[in-house]
Amino acid sequence: MTTTDTPTPILVTGCAGFIGFHVARRLLQEGRRVVGLDNVNAYYSPRIKRDRLAQLDPLPGFSFAEFDLAESARVAELVAANRIACVVHLAAQAGVRWSIENPKAYIDSNIVGFLSILEACRHHGVTNLIYASSSSVYGANEKLPFAVGDTVDHPISLYAASKKANELMAHTYSHLYRLPTTGLRFFTVYGPWGRPDMAMWKFAKAILAGEPISLYNHGKMRRDFTYVDDVVESIVRLIERPSRPNPEWSGLAPDPATSAAPWRVYNIGNHSPVELLYVVELLERNLGRTAIRQYVEMQPGDVPATYADVDALARDVGFKPSTSIEEGIASFITWYRGYHGVAA
Repeated sequence: MTTTDTPTPILVTGCAGFIGFHVARRLLQEGRRVVGLDNVNAYYSPRIKRDRLAQLDPLPGFSFAEFDLAESARVAELVAANRIACVVHLAAQAGVRWSIENPKAYIDSNIVGFLSILEACRHHGVTNLIYASSSSVYGANEKLPFAVGDTVDHPISLYAASKKANELMAHTYSHLYRLPTTGLRFFTVYGPWGRPDMAMWKFAKAILAGEPISLYNHGKMRRDFTYVDDVVESIVRLIERPSRPNPEWSGLAPDPATSAAPWRVYNIGNHSPVELLYVVELLERNLGRTAIRQYVEMQPGDVPATYADVDALARDVGFKPSTSIEEGIASFITWYRGYHGVAA
């Protein structure tokens, strides 16, 4: 697909969410038409979701539908009516810890909702489906860095299991109906317009308020923090590259990352794990405040470290995330101060 005077519309689900908003805005700024879909749920405050939508509404080429993915007939109608050729499916019930308390929400959104997307793509001429998976699929794996060729058969949260299920469901549709699907295993995405339930936002808010922050695993967590602009660049490049079958794939020695069907999975990470304590130091430096630290035990469903091998992504699209944590946190705090009206 190439940009023309009447560009092919792209459906971005979760367009009021963190990554979906950034993807939709980038596509609109490039002159693409974007159909956004979101149910604007209350997992975290809908206010920021509405504020994100307010940024998209004035941009030429944007239209928005507000309903739930579980409404499969409406999803299919939206895809058919807009003659969607490419779907960037970023809507999901997020959060590892919340999946322990509210498991049904993850089945309804991440399994039933994804089936709605697959069926709509199958029946209405979609030629490229890109969908959000997660680094959580690596589960109990301890070999670092995590590579797309590793097996991912030991999830340790229902959230991770739902994302693994998405990859399996996508493969089935790629095999049966030759639907090109690409799964993206995101590694701790952060940046402006981020999620209030994630560490970067929660820490900044607490530090400014003089409230304690909880450092799990006694602060020894390491995460492959990935700046949102790098994630968007990866997705935009993959929009132009629908998955294709791997002609060398063999069922005698199956490659977990490719297939004889048009199916792929990629890690979207910075390939540079950072200790959480260093993240706190950078937040303190950019906020000009000192954090009150509380060291606590590891939470159920968490892993001590994530680290992305992004060789496959770099090979196939000629790009890999590289924004430094120092640059990324500075940009996030600049945005955070402006959004909340907090003076430097």
